[in-house]
Amino acid sequence: MTGIRHVAVIDIGKTNAKVALVDLDNVSEIAVCRTANTTLRDSIYPHYDVERLWDFILGSLATLNLGQPIDAISVTTHGATAALLRADGELALPVLDYEHDGPEHLAVEYDALRPGFSESGTPRLPLGLNLGAQIHWQSQAFPLQFADVRWIVTYPQYWACRLSGVPANEVTSLGCHTDLWNLSAADFSSLVDKLGWRALMAPIRKAHDRLGSVLPLVAQRTGIAANTPVFCGIHDSNASLLPHLLSRSRPFAVVSTGTWVVAMAVGGKHMELDPGRDTLINVNAFGEAVPSARFMGGRDYAILTSDLPGDSTDDDVAAVLEKGIRLLPSVTTGSGPFPRKQAKWISPDGSTPGQRRVATSFYLAMMTSYCLGLVGASGDTVVEGPFARNELYVRMLAAATRRPVIAFTHGATGTSTGAALLAATLGLSLPQHGDIVGSPGAVWEKYGKEWEDLQRGSGD
Repeated sequence: MTGIRHVAVIDIGKTNAKVALVDLDNVSEIAVCRTANTTLRDSIYPHYDVERLWDFILGSLATLNLGQPIDAISVTTHGATAALLRADGELALPVLDYEHDGPEHLAVEYDALRPGFSESGTPRLPLGLNLGAQIHWQSQAFPLQFADVRWIVTYPQYWACRLSGVPANEVTSLGCHTDLWNLSAADFSSLVDKLGWRALMAPIRKAHDRLGSVLPLVAQRTGIAANTPVFCGIHDSNASLLPHLLSRSRPFAVVSTGTWVVAMAVGGKHMELDPGRDTLINVNAFGEAVPSARFMGGRDYAILTSDLPGDSTDDDVAAVLEKGIRLLPSVTTGSGPFPRKQAKWISPDGSTPGQRRVATSFYLAMMTSYCLGLVGASGDTVVEGPFARNELYVRMLAAATRRPVIAFTHGATGTSTGAALLAATLGLSLPQHGDIVGSPGAVWEKYGKEWEDLQRGSGD
């Protein structure tokens, strides 16, 4: 197939999933189907409802194909997830929800096995956030089922395999705080060999590789042409990063926002990363190391605003800046740059819901600024995802970093559009888009500086 223009992207986040049709002529979404990503608790452990997602995916592909024939399919998903497949392609074990605490039961044993940060670029994270810890726990807790595993595949590639029948792995997901990847060797880590998993790891393919065409069943159920190619797929944060690797001069930083806020520095200052602060080395679509830091910003926002009615006003913003209403870290503990700190309000007495909503956006911006500092970010900061539409967040981020912020509120980037580019020529040059936001001035910068001082004074 030549002349690929309309790419259907399966985009599965931790909280929500969608199938988007992306027009490569202007690199934009032209149609989208959405659903919640749910966790089932009716089996041996909490797991993603992959059969419901599969029905949603097939139905969405059929719907989108009616409006505009689909030329290709690509996939992007959240990290910290893998599928354990039998030889027939079916699951040997359910796809584990990484927030399950099962892997913690073998934490001491696992800590003695996992590679060091210098090898893997992976911090030690709780629950199942280290993919190696998940698989180790599954292998020990369910040995009979694990004995049937023929292929271990990372999560985007699970869906690509269901579409094409071709098992694969890919470096952006393998290099995402998994303990499974050796950065300098560009190969599986020592953990994989210690535990005898190398023969189970599906072959490594490039994110932009064509794995094959859609399976006959997929073509039959969706109406998509039988020769429609399926591309290997990519980790979601790296999907957000890809368009900027193709269009921007270094240095710059990209902040991918969703359930997780991931700050990625490209060409920035060299920093000694602190794995105790949830810094890590991501691996981009070209196999390059990308210093990164993250926190559960989307989760924090949902917690903090769930009972706050209405919107904020200019008077609310002025009151927060004048009174110094602040929230110090951390709302979600166990990960992020302050994993052991408890959130603390400063001057909350008498604050209104509107003011707390403002302070929440400022808190998220300051956490992001801190993450950017941890990874040595320089140059413009590009913000992707839902937070790009939060004007208070992007303005405070510009004030705190004293560098321009480029907010992508629409147009040519995002996880879906980044994944769609895998079906294009990765040597192409993309135009730069986005709304440039500068610092609102000294009052905002003073607020940011005082937040930093208060946080530092409270101890790390």
